[in-house]
Amino acid sequence: MHKTEQKTEARVEIEPDFAWDGQDAYLFDIDGTLIRNRDRVHYESVAASVERVTGFEITLAGVLIHGSTDTAILREACRQAGIPDDVLERHYEAILEAMRNSVAERRHELDPELMPGIEEVLRHLAQKGALLGVASGNLEAIGWIKIEKAGLREWFRFGGFSDHFPVRGELIGQAARKARELAGRGARICVVGDTPRDIEAARANFLSVIAVATGRYSFDELVDAQPEACATSLKDLMAAASSTR
Repeated sequence: MHKTEQKTEARVEIEPDFAWDGQDAYLFDIDGTLIRNRDRVHYESVAASVERVTGFEITLAGVLIHGSTDTAILREACRQAGIPDDVLERHYEAILEAMRNSVAERRHELDPELMPGIEEVLRHLAQKGALLGVASGNLEAIGWIKIEKAGLREWFRFGGFSDHFPVRGELIGQAARKARELAGRGARICVVGDTPRDIEAARANFLSVIAVATGRYSFDELVDAQPEACATSLKDLMAAASSTR
């Protein structure tokens, strides 16, 4: 698997009192944080599943994708297409299952690219005894398929996904509860994500945040949202931390 080469200038900002690698548990976003998707398998599953189940055609054009959740994206796309609420609710679970099956059937087409420094950071945190989990807007089955395809499944013990939580803050909360069940009630939990929505969701749950500018949003856009740590990539975060030791 090829790794993304970082071409932008390395930038890192860390609050003085924040130990970025000293937290008890970490919740990693998938798309834009762990991997970049070089395929359209997941994207295409939404419209294809709605049409297969309901006969209605939808498009994701104009729907905010980055930092959103599969369930929220589905609802917004159906709203834009004028699909009546009662029709969507009647077929909602069938559409989600069709999405899961669509990605599973096309998993051989998935082409994830690891973001810079991902394996190094996961290894570093695991060696320090941190509990590693996933908190993603993906449906659970789809999220795990992506992680497995990227060769990262061994690192993660649990996850929070959007199957029952269209609001990102809610799925982050679910993942945080699981983290505390495994690591203890007083566990210090940190969210790792690439969008302002990841930061907002972490704040809604009183969690710290490491923001990485490896997705759609720039370093400046993310640092303006005041995460505890912000870096152009996790590779740059590791390098900056190593240089100060």
